Amino acid sequence: MTTIHSSQLGFFTAHAPFNRMEREHLLWMLEHMQLGYYAHGEVIVSPEQGIVERFLVIKQGMVQGEQNVADASEADAWLELAEGECFPLGALLAHRPVASVYRADKDTFCYELPVADFHTLLGLSAPFRDFCTRRIANLLEHSKQVIQTQYTQSGAEQQSLTSPLSGIIRRAPVTCAPQTSVREVMKQMHELRIGSMVAVDESGHPLGILTLPDVLERIALPQIDLDQPVIGVMTTQLTALPPQACAYEAALLMAKHGFRHVLVVDNERLTGLVSEKDLFALQRVGLRQIGSTIRHARQPEELQQAAGDIRSMAHNMMAQGVAPEQLTQFISTFNDLLTARVVELEFKNSGLLGTPLHTGLCWMALGSEGRFEQTLNTDQDNAIIFDMPQDMDADQMRAILLPVAKRINETLALCGFPQCKGEIMASNPKWCLSLTEWKRTFSGWISGGSPEALLHASIFFDFRALYGAQHLAEELRQWLARVASDNSRFLHMMAENALQNRPPLGVVREFVVGKDNTLDLKLNGITPFVDAARIFSLAAGVTQTNTIQRLRLSASKMNLHVSEIDAWINALLFIQILRLRHHDEASARGLHDDALDNLIKPEKLNELDRRILKEAFRQARKLQARLALEYHL
Repeated sequence: MTTIHSSQLGFFTAHAPFNRMEREHLLWMLEHMQLGYYAHGEVIVSPEQGIVERFLVIKQGMVQGEQNVADASEADAWLELAEGECFPLGALLAHRPVASVYRADKDTFCYELPVADFHTLLGLSAPFRDFCTRRIANLLEHSKQVIQTQYTQSGAEQQSLTSPLSGIIRRAPVTCAPQTSVREVMKQMHELRIGSMVAVDESGHPLGILTLPDVLERIALPQIDLDQPVIGVMTTQLTALPPQACAYEAALLMAKHGFRHVLVVDNERLTGLVSEKDLFALQRVGLRQIGSTIRHARQPEELQQAAGDIRSMAHNMMAQGVAPEQLTQFISTFNDLLTARVVELEFKNSGLLGTPLHTGLCWMALGSEGRFEQTLNTDQDNAIIFDMPQDMDADQMRAILLPVAKRINETLALCGFPQCKGEIMASNPKWCLSLTEWKRTFSGWISGGSPEALLHASIFFDFRALYGAQHLAEELRQWLARVASDNSRFLHMMAENALQNRPPLGVVREFVVGKDNTLDLKLNGITPFVDAARIFSLAAGVTQTNTIQRLRLSASKMNLHVSEIDAWINALLFIQILRLRHHDEASARGLHDDALDNLIKPEKLNELDRRILKEAFRQARKLQARLALEYHL
């Protein structure tokens, strides 16, 4: 019997799926394994060797999977395997030769299990069998448990009014000297998008506070000299609490005195500021309450607060283990509700509510919102489609609608949705069109196929009705499904364009990284799935805009196997939850919404997440290979 060393057990229990196997099954596997050595450049497994005879786990070193150009498809392109990874599962399960050459990239040691023992182990160990047959789904489940544990702990700390104030403070307070001019303080508050400024002396002791309501009452209305010292218009009768005070104590102070902020002071030095909004977010605001707040909002400030509640809801849901597909739909749904209320209020304020111009208009969501895939970092992509009254033409309609749309875009920006840098917004005359004009515009893109048309197609083809005359958007969608599916030339160009964006898997390193050793999870991770799903759905005449639904509903017509679809969806969802986690952590550090990005450093991920991300990018390559096969690219 083979002697099992504790170091061997320690190695396997550090890697999935072996860390979830019962000890007796893990010991059985080790007893039947041998250790093989392969020198740098040596072939480990190749198609010429015939049906695979052993299951391998890399103990030390690196293995490259090289495409067999003669008979392998793009889906079998090279890959890179590191310590703890196992191969070649597909060939073992299918009783076939491998499609690629597996070569040692450096001196490499592999644990090897004979094929007969591999199949015996499949019968013995359910976790091992589940991993081998549902590789990425199994890895995702393991990662989800780790994430949920992390968020449940942080969520429990953040969601109680008995929490100490020190645990609620999200960033260092923004302060100024008492002699700073009123003009300079207001400029800083505007640029930093903060609702208060505290004046402190050289030792950090707070002397006064200025809030946004003070700006109106003490500065704007009296029209004071803006170059005078700010301390002269500040509230100097300050109430403060120590860091160890509970959140409910701050809430009581606010309720009793009508304060909007409470200073947190330790040894007479300002350490933080707790706002009414911070405390509101602690109260486990339910979905119904958020919806009610939005529906009954009368002022933009109320909607700004609701936007913050939506972000708190997203954090809570992550703590509860809500799947990323459902989470992004929740975020998008509440953002829809908020946007619809902004649109309604602006039309009411303009005196147009209930008029033919209002009832014949549809506000459309584009891009990620159009796909129900919004995260915490999303700018505005929207447009208007309208039905023309008999006594007006399109230009006359635009003359009335565009100023209203501009105010809507500005209000949404205040609620945390930055205006689109490419001006793909309803306030742009190019995207405020009648139904006839929209059909003409889409026809031009489809028949032209220019780079600009392909770029627009990647955004505008994901439209959906968000507010108003939804039948206009539905008619446009049905028309587009017929026209696009009949134009194979345009779909071919879309596929060719989509394949320019390759998943960032590296030859020398695990990943191809950009500036500052970062990966763009949106551009390089999410976009390949979104682009392919859009093309499949247009070809299949599917009218859904959500990426996952597009893949599922296109499967039968495009002859896509269910197991392929599931693997692609699981890969997409993992990248999405990495984005959500990245945004949530950045928000917790005090970054404003428009400062959030999609850039991560792979080396900062834990070993499990790096492994799954690499597998997710492989799935993106396989999806692109299927797209290339479909359009002969």
